[in-house]
Amino acid sequence: MRGSLTAPSRKAGHRAVRSTAGALGSAALLLPLLGAAPSGAQSATDPLRSAFVTAASEYQVPQSVLLGVSYLQSRWDTHDGAPSVTGGYGPMHLTDARGALTRAAAHHSEGTEDARGDGARPPLHPKAKVPDASALPARLRTLPRAAELTGLSTERLRTDPASNVAGGAALLAAAQKDLGEPLSQDPADWYGAVARFSGADDSAAAAAYADDVYDVLRTGEERTTDTGRRLALAAQPGLVPNTAQLARTGLRTLDPGGTECPRTVSCEWVPAPYEEFGDGDYGNHDLGERPASQSIDYIVIHDTEGTWDTVLDLVRDPTYVSWNYSLRSTDGHIAQHVKAKDVAWHAGNWYVNAKSIGLEHEGFLADPDAWYTEAMYRSSARLVRYLARQYDIPLDRQHILGHDNVPGPTTSTVPGMHTDPGPYWDWRHYFELLGRPFEPSAGTRGGLVTIRPDYAHNQPEYTGCVTQGEPCAAHGSSEVRLYSDHDENSALIKDIGLGTAPTPGVNDLSSRVSTGQQYAVADRHGDWTAIWFLGQKAWFNNPRNHPTAVNARGRVVTPRAGLASVPVYGRAYPEAAAYPTGVPVQAVSPLPYQLPAGQKYVIGDRVPGEYFYAVTFGTDSHKVVTGEDLYYEIQFGHRVAFVRAADVQVVPSAG
Repeated sequence: MRGSLTAPSRKAGHRAVRSTAGALGSAALLLPLLGAAPSGAQSATDPLRSAFVTAASEYQVPQSVLLGVSYLQSRWDTHDGAPSVTGGYGPMHLTDARGALTRAAAHHSEGTEDARGDGARPPLHPKAKVPDASALPARLRTLPRAAELTGLSTERLRTDPASNVAGGAALLAAAQKDLGEPLSQDPADWYGAVARFSGADDSAAAAAYADDVYDVLRTGEERTTDTGRRLALAAQPGLVPNTAQLARTGLRTLDPGGTECPRTVSCEWVPAPYEEFGDGDYGNHDLGERPASQSIDYIVIHDTEGTWDTVLDLVRDPTYVSWNYSLRSTDGHIAQHVKAKDVAWHAGNWYVNAKSIGLEHEGFLADPDAWYTEAMYRSSARLVRYLARQYDIPLDRQHILGHDNVPGPTTSTVPGMHTDPGPYWDWRHYFELLGRPFEPSAGTRGGLVTIRPDYAHNQPEYTGCVTQGEPCAAHGSSEVRLYSDHDENSALIKDIGLGTAPTPGVNDLSSRVSTGQQYAVADRHGDWTAIWFLGQKAWFNNPRNHPTAVNARGRVVTPRAGLASVPVYGRAYPEAAAYPTGVPVQAVSPLPYQLPAGQKYVIGDRVPGEYFYAVTFGTDSHKVVTGEDLYYEIQFGHRVAFVRAADVQVVPSAG
């Protein structure tokens, strides 16, 4: 969706600046451990590493366990003291979520389109409920608990990474003692404590979290954090945790209720209602028989623009819309709401709804500092890999779509389409977790580029996160800005479908490409590369020393010989002759764009024209109409689009 202009509390465009020494605690805390040599890592003179060494020693927690938990929480980043989407702070993601609750907003609530995507029912936008802060679950208030255990102030636990690490160690040690387990230096003995640290209130979610931590311990990790420090955790491939401890955690047993999830995640059934209201209106999804009736071709990634409890309230409201799965930030727990065979109303484009599965991730588009946890990224990636295997969905950016990549079905809907998960979703890391990293597949003559900036160092300016027109806080981004010439002072690329001048606004997609998207190369000039985009030549800065794209090759479409241009569509509907009696013919209406001769666009799929007729509560009249006309899905702009196969020819990108 479009990000709220009132979500963050910090002043736009400014982040707190702290010295490394001050941020990581006093010299007295670090000096006793100088020269220590923790296993598999650098010298303890590294400040953040020293914080882990100190906390592990003081609270008698194995260093590897502390590092493994922190990696799953934050990938060892400090986020400069900014909270996650659930009010989690620092390397240990200690939560104090009272502030996060005040940002709750309804998803699908600001657009003009029906999220079902065909106008068959009026858009209804119930108000999101903000939970009472006094009733927060334990998983959302671990920071105050850490303050009690350490004697440190809540402010220090939020802003000082060394204190934050100490707070996490104290919580782990307290969980170990509560389980009646010794403060052992063998990481295998801490499985139950790690499960409790997750904050999950059921054994399945806690076990999935602990299993992820121990996967990190077995494989090891190494990365440069957001403070510019390189941290490493040595692999322990033979580590076998004592999983029997889980039975002593006292956590409830969750009934998965026939959910469609891999065994490696925690999943519960929270059904979206299928109810009739009268006067032909009903909600909040349609019953279907996928994949027997029609294929599932896409998975759509959303963010919730609301907190977990708020989102569950909304999806259980029969007057609202629906999606298939929700994912929780703190521990990656999943709730399934709509079976894959049925059609959820989530994408704002009925053709895409009928061919997709929608995943909502607890998060806020326009709050750059409200970071997503590694636990949620990993859980989401496992779910997507599972669904991709089940339904033969390719793991690429023309099948794993952001909501912001879904096209408007008709010209009038283009300006109101959604923009989540936005520029701060880390697509590069996400696809690494999917096992499909974006690697170069050709030299400079391959004819294509795959957008792939370095997330942390790629920080284009966005505006409007807090106040319209004012800069957002500087932050890493998955997206790259497009210009009309090889000069950052030239005009931004314009999207004629939006009807407005382009801006650097956080919700303005007119001049942005996203990590993993592929485009045909139109020109090169020094450190600049031009691509074909929305029928135009669009330039982006692509310096050799810090490239924002890698070379690729593949198949592209271009207008058939003799055609000056061809129309572009937001849905692949059948020709009129394909519709049986009783099913209204749907218009094959082009969008306000043209694909000109001489330009090339990357192919995602060749698909038949298809329409799922389902506008009644009863399913007897539901039909899938399939035509003879074929379409190609293409990467046209920031969003995908469709062209008729009869209008274009397919050629290799090279040459």
